[in-house]
Amino acid sequence: MDIQNFYDYCLSMKGVTEHFPFDEDTLVFKVGGKMFALTSLTGWENNNPSVNLKCEPERALELRAEYEGINPGYHMSKVHWNTVVVNSDVPSALLKELIKHSYDLVFASLTKKLQAEINSG
Repeated sequence: MDIQNFYDYCLSMKGVTEHFPFDEDTLVFKVGGKMFALTSLTGWENNNPSVNLKCEPERALELRAEYEGINPGYHMSKVHWNTVVVNSDVPSALLKELIKHSYDLVFASLTKKLQAEINSG
């Protein structure tokens, strides 16, 4: 997966917005004002891309045990976030699934009103 595929996939989901809330390097994707994916642009430029994604805690542990490229979230809650090294032993299809899983977890945490607004938009 390259940065354009990652970017396009994240933005293809309903209600997603992009932000740079921390610095000019950290691209953050949000739904309903809550983060679901973060990445360093410099990491992509240096051919060492990784993405922070929210994950159900039990699944996060299973994925970390199975894949070298999935680690506890860098600078995030280690319980709820994974850092996924792109183009490692993690297949692109799984990476897309994990991005969607992160989006779904965050979307489910939004108020019913906000979910309805996003779904109708």
